[in-house]
Amino acid sequence: MVAPVPPGAPRPNNQHNPGPPSFFPGSQGNSNALADNMQNLSMNRPPPPFGQSPQPFPQQSPSYGAPQRGPSPVSRPGPPAGMGRPGGPPPVSQPAGFPLNRPTGPPSSQPPFGSRPSMPGGPVPQPAASSSGFPAFGPPSGSVPAGPPPGARPMGYGSPPPPGSGMPGGPVSNGHQMVGSGGFPRGSQFPGAAVSAQQALYAQPPAAPFARAPPQPLGAHSLPSTPPLMSPPATFPGAPHGRPAVSGLPYGPPSAQVPPPLGFPGSMQPPRYGMRPLPNQSMTTIPSAMGQPGASVPGPSRIDPNQIPRPGSSSSPIVFETRHSNQANPPPPATSDYIVRDTGNCSPRYMRCTINQIPCTVDLLSTSGMQLALMVQPLALSHPSEEPIQVVDFGEGGPVRCSRCKGYINPFMKFIDQGRKFVCNFCGYTDETPRDYHCNLGPDGRRRDADERPELCRGTVEFVATKEYMVRDPMPAVYFFLIDVSMNAIQTGATAAACNAIQQVLSDLPEGPRTFVGIATFDSTIHFYNLKRALQQPLMLIVPDVQDVYTPLETDVVVQLSECRQHLELLLDSIPTMFQESKTPESAFGAAVQAAFLAMKSKGGKLMVFQSVLCSVGIGALSSREAEGRANTSAGEKEAHKLLQPADKTLRTMAIEFAEYQVCVDIFITSQAYVDMASISVIPRTTGGQVYCYYPFSALSDPPKLYNDLKWNITRPQGFEAVMRVRCSQGIQVQEYSGNFCKRIPTDIDLPACALLYTTIYGERRIRVTTLSLPCTNMLSNLFRAADLDSQFACMLKQAANEIPSKAIPLVKEQATNGCTNALYAYRKFCATVTSSGQLILPEALKLLPLYTLALTKSVGLRTDGRIDGRSFWINYVSSLSTPLAVPLVYPRMISIHDLEEKDIEGSVLPPPIPLSSEHISNEGVYFLENGEDGLLYVGESVDSDILQKLFAVPSAAEIPNQYVLQQYDNQLSKKFNDVVNEIRRQRCSYLSIKLCKKGDQSGMLFLSYMVEDRTASGPSYVEFLVQVHRQIQLKMN
Repeated sequence: MVAPVPPGAPRPNNQHNPGPPSFFPGSQGNSNALADNMQNLSMNRPPPPFGQSPQPFPQQSPSYGAPQRGPSPVSRPGPPAGMGRPGGPPPVSQPAGFPLNRPTGPPSSQPPFGSRPSMPGGPVPQPAASSSGFPAFGPPSGSVPAGPPPGARPMGYGSPPPPGSGMPGGPVSNGHQMVGSGGFPRGSQFPGAAVSAQQALYAQPPAAPFARAPPQPLGAHSLPSTPPLMSPPATFPGAPHGRPAVSGLPYGPPSAQVPPPLGFPGSMQPPRYGMRPLPNQSMTTIPSAMGQPGASVPGPSRIDPNQIPRPGSSSSPIVFETRHSNQANPPPPATSDYIVRDTGNCSPRYMRCTINQIPCTVDLLSTSGMQLALMVQPLALSHPSEEPIQVVDFGEGGPVRCSRCKGYINPFMKFIDQGRKFVCNFCGYTDETPRDYHCNLGPDGRRRDADERPELCRGTVEFVATKEYMVRDPMPAVYFFLIDVSMNAIQTGATAAACNAIQQVLSDLPEGPRTFVGIATFDSTIHFYNLKRALQQPLMLIVPDVQDVYTPLETDVVVQLSECRQHLELLLDSIPTMFQESKTPESAFGAAVQAAFLAMKSKGGKLMVFQSVLCSVGIGALSSREAEGRANTSAGEKEAHKLLQPADKTLRTMAIEFAEYQVCVDIFITSQAYVDMASISVIPRTTGGQVYCYYPFSALSDPPKLYNDLKWNITRPQGFEAVMRVRCSQGIQVQEYSGNFCKRIPTDIDLPACALLYTTIYGERRIRVTTLSLPCTNMLSNLFRAADLDSQFACMLKQAANEIPSKAIPLVKEQATNGCTNALYAYRKFCATVTSSGQLILPEALKLLPLYTLALTKSVGLRTDGRIDGRSFWINYVSSLSTPLAVPLVYPRMISIHDLEEKDIEGSVLPPPIPLSSEHISNEGVYFLENGEDGLLYVGESVDSDILQKLFAVPSAAEIPNQYVLQQYDNQLSKKFNDVVNEIRRQRCSYLSIKLCKKGDQSGMLFLSYMVEDRTASGPSYVEFLVQVHRQIQLKMN
């Protein structure tokens, strides 16, 4: 992200950089290879037979048909090219770090349930870094220079560690996002930075998400606000780059493109405190009796619940150009379905800012009450119809960089003196252009070859890294599996499920001599296995000392997959029966993880641990703190949050060492009891991994999800030994990073999770540079107009999750509510003053912020009645959650199933969502609720027997088995329900296990606990919360 700075003049002591050799581009690869990777993740339906899998995404790009200008089919940053550029575009290649083909086969006993979609940021652990870096912006030094010149500064990142620094990184993947909170001084907000998020998904966007209201007289309008009208989008018959137009795209035909929104006003007037409301505002009218401070809330609310803001319904995908007419376009909602055309700024899947205009002063940001943060997910998955990121090879000299700040060449660096010099858009320093990179400038002041060079016209590009970016040779792809074989794991079927899942994903591992595997099991001791081909069968090697562990010879236990595959498959078949008679209840989890690390230490890689019981012996042994907390409730109430903190520092110390040696740990918890997730989750969070939880583990319903989670973990785009750096232009600095990573140097993040400088799974060292240029503003109204609701709420959610282990729940709830109120108060006071005091004014961009804030205060992590492990898992899940998944986690999607046959849903498999209120639930209905990770199927008491027969093949609700497994029967209603579940799984990039809930029992209460718009023990109703927020704003106004 950059604030504009005036082009700098040549500075004294300007060093001439040795010119790199001629530009040697790579050969053109399959432009759809990354999209191909998304097609085949097998998400299987548990029992057979379930109809046919959905068709994979067609591999064509959408037809854009924009007028072609010069050699480039898409518009680029800066003025239009005045003349043709010499030479043709340099060939570029698809990044080779991603597996090109996803496995299609489900577990042997189950048919595939459908293809997995590309996802911009869904939750996924990686062998490569799994979290992306969310830099927080700190206070600008003085004020940010105003008035962005054409091609205002972008943000890029990816500087390498100094040669010989030995700075370790870690595996990186398109998994979790990392986020940093705005560091400007502000009102009572969470002090810490926001944390990382998981992968983005392709949810349906609200209707006309990019429509701008036609010009209107200034003034606010009351709810319900009608959506602004817009002319029908134009169709684009032509396909760019000679690629055929898309047909049959499963996201809906992207034949329509929403006209780019108008650029944000660039006026640099001082803030106008007292201006009228913006034309695109939503307002809720609150009666004066309820709006005055101290007035009691009447029993029946006088606010019409049908007129208060709620999430919109879905629509077809839109085509989004990142820049238009040299202006940054505000991105579509993160939860919408969109196809990105990179025309100078990076895709919002890779970087998304909480405010799409940068305040020019600290005071302006502080006055707004909003956060300034950047959500970064460099390896997020793109839409299948988007062009792949292009790879540029500068040869032995490496990519062109600023000699002062080391910023990489990007579309916003300005060339001067007929192209002989360039001005850095980050620090303003003027450098000599390397001789081999020189090109004359056209009449428009741009290089004549700008549109042919990806690094000069694209917001995201990947450079081939040279040897100076390597501390050692690129590491191989190592996958080590560690399986719990204690008595509980064997008896519940968890061991057998883990062995079966591993066996099925072996075919998904990269092929070739650079792929290594290892396996070990553990109970109260540790068992390694020699997998060398020379042996007739695998040889067990037992490590009995769990206090001072050691490992057998590494070359015996970490072996090339091609050499040991037969032995490994035989061993995985045998493990469940080998330990069938085990009577060992103890678990040496900490010692086993340490021993596996020692076996991987020289190479690094991914360590995947399957754990079923509390670690009770050896290194890092834990006690059942949850039981102690229940026994001492009187003393524990005030300090209950301490049970959400690690028991000690042992596992944290181990995890830091793992990250230093490029080992990323993912933990799959298949338990039926307390395992102290607060303590063990420190390892994945520090190493860039992820925690998966299956509680209470069911051998009937959980193995398919376990298999799909493991498969996605291994096959998603990822890399190893990654290091990330974020650069900002003058006036802004990163104040704090937050996410799943290990940071030991203030400016760099060692990511066994997600990074810019990384090694692909095929051993290629790459630098992914992602650039975002945003305009600056002096007007408070522009900040509210440019606010990004999804990013703002993701920051709030992550900050709350960070606070839960160290603060009392009421205080965390209060901070979240204050954060919402402060922003709405600033808008009410300075941007909507000419309105009645009895009206609550909500800025259009943030009109759903109160609803999502209320949902957050009632979420699992902020409830006192849940399991400690359940809350710990929620905290960890949020830490690596992507922006598109933040809202569904606390405000799930609910749809009715019983009437699917009656609904005429044009262009979409999914019916419109239902508000999360019990008044919308009928005793005669069947409802499905999903939050991106889990699904709940609610069956009312009086459902028609014909509907039950069609959906469940039973005549009454009492006969539906509690351990429900989705099946498809030979009728239209069952088929439509299966299509709905498969579509949601595709959007969320998650298998989405389904739990049955019946009215009248405990499971029914679980379902009703998600009705966040109702008044509950944990908080007010939605209408009451709006009244409460309005009162707080009035108190501040008075």
